[in-house]
Amino acid sequence: MSMLSFTIPQRLTCLLLTGLTLTAALPALALDGTSYVTSKKQKGSFALEAGGKAAPLFASAQDWPGVLRAAKDLQADINRVTSVTPALTTDKAPKGKEVVLIGTIGKSPLIDQLVRDKKLDVSAVSGKWEMFVEQIVEKPMPGVDRALVIAGSDKRGTIYGIYDLSEQMGVSPWYWWADVPTPHQKALYVASGRHTQGEPKVKYRGIFINDEAPALSGWSKEKFGGVNSKMYTHMFELILRLKGNYLWPAMWGNAFSADDPQNPALADEYGIVMGTSHHEPLTRAHDEWRRFGKGPWNYQTNPDVLRDFWRGGMQRMGTRENVVTIGMRGDGDEPMSEGSNIALLEKIVADQRQIIADVTGKPAEQTPQMWALYKEVQDYYDKGMRVPDDVTLLLCDDNWGNIRKLPKPGEKPRAGGYGIYYHFDYVGGPRNYKWLNTNPLPRIWEQMHLAHEYGANQIWVVNVGDLKPVELPISFFLDYAWNPDNIKADEVGEYTRQWAAQQFGDKHAAAIADILAKYAKYNARRKPELLSPNTYSLTNYNEFATVVADYNQLATQAEAIGRQLPAADQDAYFELVLHPVLACANLNELYYTVALNQEAAKNNRKNTNELAAKAKTLFEKDAELSKRYNAIAGGKWNHMMDQMHIGYRSWHDEKEDKMPEVQTIAESVATAPALAVTMTAQKPQPTSTPGAPFVEADGYVSIEAPHYSKAVEGSGVKWQTIPDLGRTLSAVSTYPVTAPSTTPGGNSPHLEYQVQLTTAGPVTVQAYLAPTLNFTSGEGLRYAVSFDDETPQIVNLHTGMVADNGNRPWEKAVAESIILKTTKHTLATPGTHTLKFWRVDPAVVLEKLVVDCGGLKPSYLGPPESATGGKAASAEAKNSVGRR
Repeated sequence: MSMLSFTIPQRLTCLLLTGLTLTAALPALALDGTSYVTSKKQKGSFALEAGGKAAPLFASAQDWPGVLRAAKDLQADINRVTSVTPALTTDKAPKGKEVVLIGTIGKSPLIDQLVRDKKLDVSAVSGKWEMFVEQIVEKPMPGVDRALVIAGSDKRGTIYGIYDLSEQMGVSPWYWWADVPTPHQKALYVASGRHTQGEPKVKYRGIFINDEAPALSGWSKEKFGGVNSKMYTHMFELILRLKGNYLWPAMWGNAFSADDPQNPALADEYGIVMGTSHHEPLTRAHDEWRRFGKGPWNYQTNPDVLRDFWRGGMQRMGTRENVVTIGMRGDGDEPMSEGSNIALLEKIVADQRQIIADVTGKPAEQTPQMWALYKEVQDYYDKGMRVPDDVTLLLCDDNWGNIRKLPKPGEKPRAGGYGIYYHFDYVGGPRNYKWLNTNPLPRIWEQMHLAHEYGANQIWVVNVGDLKPVELPISFFLDYAWNPDNIKADEVGEYTRQWAAQQFGDKHAAAIADILAKYAKYNARRKPELLSPNTYSLTNYNEFATVVADYNQLATQAEAIGRQLPAADQDAYFELVLHPVLACANLNELYYTVALNQEAAKNNRKNTNELAAKAKTLFEKDAELSKRYNAIAGGKWNHMMDQMHIGYRSWHDEKEDKMPEVQTIAESVATAPALAVTMTAQKPQPTSTPGAPFVEADGYVSIEAPHYSKAVEGSGVKWQTIPDLGRTLSAVSTYPVTAPSTTPGGNSPHLEYQVQLTTAGPVTVQAYLAPTLNFTSGEGLRYAVSFDDETPQIVNLHTGMVADNGNRPWEKAVAESIILKTTKHTLATPGTHTLKFWRVDPAVVLEKLVVDCGGLKPSYLGPPESATGGKAASAEAKNSVGRR
């Protein structure tokens, strides 16, 4: 589907259809942010508000309480846009020239009557999961000329239809959570035709609030008195406006159902399906065991108490919608004891399912359940542990955004299907990352595309930490979950632009999107918590200076745009764009200055103390930026930036930020000249016209992956660039990702790069690859490299790599956001050679190739791209978002 089929604020697949049946989709909207709701009257359009009068709203009192509540939100949203408040009734159907009728099929007598009268065809909607249709109906009932009908297949279908209309009107889902203002309109007209988003491809789509101290916990305590229903109602509404439906609640010292009985009741009323995390069985929060449990959390020695504890959780759940977690891990998210075994875990699951059946009074398979294959639990599965077929197997990433396991293509389908537990935030090794967004959308797309293509589509849930700093990735994750087929790899950049336009309007959307993409890309090179004065090279390729200059240039651009935005946008802009850019630019400059100070002190440079003082000033600026964030919107978000992020001594939080160590020297020993400080942003390197070779200089050739001279395809496999994925430019991989392995050689799929070398002899080829894990359960994902006609050398990405703390290859890969592999070759002659990168297994993602002819110097990102024999710069290079 082309990009013409999705847009923000339209979101994903709004289908504009004519007639009374859902037929083939027409291209919906252009990429300029136009919507099926406009401020100008068109032929056949419906006046939602015009001339200071708003069409009255009606929803049957017999409908779901959540539908009636969302109808009140629509009433308030129309007022946000037009300053006019429409009437809302739930008893007698309104009379008037034009009215809005809202209802759920089978729950709204008025909607059902329209169906019986053949005025509303819901044959393509009825019985579907969370589907809605909006259309204008002529003479729906006596006394009404026309009605805009919002009809849902179920409770959430109707609610999504309501919120879709709100979003079309210009109300951002983030209006409360990010203080995004709503543009005022003098009139609102809904275009004729039928509008729908279709049915979601992923059944349960949600977020996990976790690692919520000190930020969200401190904020919610001050604003609401705790992590309670007053706070959660805002979160429920956000999830629904984003067309999500699922929540794992905050769990650090919190217990969703025990802390506030209104929490689960309101979740059910709103329409949120509740769950609990991977180590909280049968709806019981972890902290409830500390409060109410007796004896050890050990099923071998304390089974009766544990069964009673879990039974209480199921009894409390009642008939509310939940996906019930089954299984068991150690207390406090730890592995179970060494003595635990598969037989014991299978007995635990069997006993838990018996409790579910006993309490619900129906077979266990009629209650949705999931078993999370998190960390060591996946090992139990790999060794043969199985759960009943109706249980969803929740597969997991490695806590760093790399999926560990996926179903095998062609595997027998499970009734419960498969899901994914993903991370935007994590507490654990090799280092916590909790502060700001470090999740580039192209990487999320690439990994969740794998999940979709391999059939893990029952549940998608993502750990979002405190929620606030990761607004854009949350939007993308839930939008992509609705229909992964709707956003292609080369459409992710446009998605970001549309999202920026939704929050700040079209004028600066492209520039804001560029900033959002770049700062996430820069942060993903190395999480802020992992930065140190030694991360980047001070001496080779001007690396550290360039990184800092690029960040500072981004900060300058962000500030310039901010000065052009109206006052109403300032709070949202600071929260979503300006603060993270300023904070991350400052943090990188802090570590760069500390590195310069340490280097100057070593050589008794005259500016050693000056650099120490500058570092302290930058450290103080970091604290000032956090205070500024906490004071934004009249202090609405106080404590949201309390997260420690400087000076980690271990993987976990320190109590507060620690100033990196700097050195001072006595003036009498400062004999050497001042150390030069340079910060120059990297200029885009010229790239070749097809066939022009990359020329060796300084003993190496560096090539960005998309700059191949030829792509050889075959065996049903195609090469595709994934724009902006990776640490420097973009990445290349093969699709479809489910295609079987190929044997390298001959005309099997490969990329060709022309290189011109000055001497013959031995060379080493470094391949920079995205830190994809071995999700296939084989020996590891492979590629191959060769020069000219030599036999390809096959390389395994995952030799010795296990996604677990203490495994050095894995820790290095996730800390550096790269897998670096090498092959050695001997070339008989100097001159032009063809470097070939061969596909062997699917999902290997190439970012860069470096040929070391003996002159390569150590650096973090690798050397900048080499010059070529051609002069023209490719369009890809000119337009790359986030290029270093």
